Amino acid sequence: MSRADWKRVGGYGAAACCAAYGSMKLAQALGAGALADKDPLPPGLRERLLARDPLFVTSHWVLAGAAAVGVVVALATVRPRKAAFPRRLLPAIAWTLGIFMIARSAGALGFGFVGDALVLAGVSSVPAEHAALAHDLARWDLLLWSPFFLLWGACWTAAVWRPRRSVGAER
Repeated sequence: MSRADWKRVGGYGAAACCAAYGSMKLAQALGAGALADKDPLPPGLRERLLARDPLFVTSHWVLAGAAAVGVVVALATVRPRKAAFPRRLLPAIAWTLGIFMIARSAGALGFGFVGDALVLAGVSSVPAEHAALAHDLARWDLLLWSPFFLLWGACWTAAVWRPRRSVGAER
């Protein structure tokens, strides 16, 4: 697959991930429980989320809007260079989002493959009254959310990847 094909797959993949995530957040903002009970949050925040606390409802609207903007940005990566974004802004946004999402999937932000594996292996201490919930959420995060964020981050970075050419390759 050529570099242009990878960039196109990355751009369309990032747009599709934005649309999927935004659709879920929009559904949650409108009152659906679409995977809300699988969100890896501490117990107190989780209760507020499931009780439809106004802060969480507002955050769902904001995230749905951000995802819609993300679709536009992702699709701009597959457009010709005459896009409406300044030349260096689009790669900076895509790289930042990609690295953030990959870090989240790995566990650098508290959730992710490493943190989930530590909880499931019993290495991370979890309050006894929340142990069953913590294990359930860690399994969901390990099998759904972390792979999704890894894919999404990989798509963002592939959309703007520009490998450096070696001096001998330019001839």
